[in-house]
Amino acid sequence: MTESASDTVVEASKVRVPKMAELVAQQLRRQIIRGDLPEGAALPSEAVLMKRFGVSRPTLREAFRVLESEGLIRVRRGAHGGARVQVPSGEAAARYAGLVLEFRGATLQDVYEARGVLEPPCARRLASRRTKSDIDRLRENIASARAALDDPATHIRLNNEFHALMIELAGNQTIIVLNSMVREIIDLSSYLHVAEDAGTPNNIRATKKGIRAHELLVDYIEGKDGEEAENIWRKHLAEAQHYMLGRGDPKTVLDLLG
Repeated sequence: MTESASDTVVEASKVRVPKMAELVAQQLRRQIIRGDLPEGAALPSEAVLMKRFGVSRPTLREAFRVLESEGLIRVRRGAHGGARVQVPSGEAAARYAGLVLEFRGATLQDVYEARGVLEPPCARRLASRRTKSDIDRLRENIASARAALDDPATHIRLNNEFHALMIELAGNQTIIVLNSMVREIIDLSSYLHVAEDAGTPNNIRATKKGIRAHELLVDYIEGKDGEEAENIWRKHLAEAQHYMLGRGDPKTVLDLLG
């Protein structure tokens, strides 16, 4: 069946033509992503950019607002102000993901289950590609966490950093970003829980089991035993989830972040 000329006109009318500010933002965004504009670099003055793109000051400032909302630039107002480049980070994505999860009524159990999907395969992946430097960094974290057993706030921070480090060393950039979105919420949940539970027999028992799980994981990774690395990590995450969600802590992301 062929398309009539009138149908083509109707379909074409549905295509939204990007605003000039969006086109300007798109060009600057590409320069930032490609590294043509490095982190901390000042963008050219408004006068220069207005001339380059052939746009008005309000249009340029609208483009700046787009990039600022994406976390790609920061704008300082005033006589000595201007726009400077920021490198994209997972934190911006994590903040936005938190808002989406709040709106959707996501539970903390849902978030912890997502972690259980993301992390264990990374343990297996790391076991197949680890370097001596990777093992040293993981063991250094464990040693620091063990030394901080009497300092719950420091210990839980190091514990959270271990999880993030393992994902980072596994080397899949997409999972690193996805994990940062989940970890932002889980880290906050863990800080809240441990602050209330610190020093209790349950907390001490869970802390010691956690350190032992970390040590076993690194042993399996060092031995390039991907299957056992994935298994021990899956088991550890399940136990951690039971400990973290077994009390009356906030049950939804909105309860936690709201």
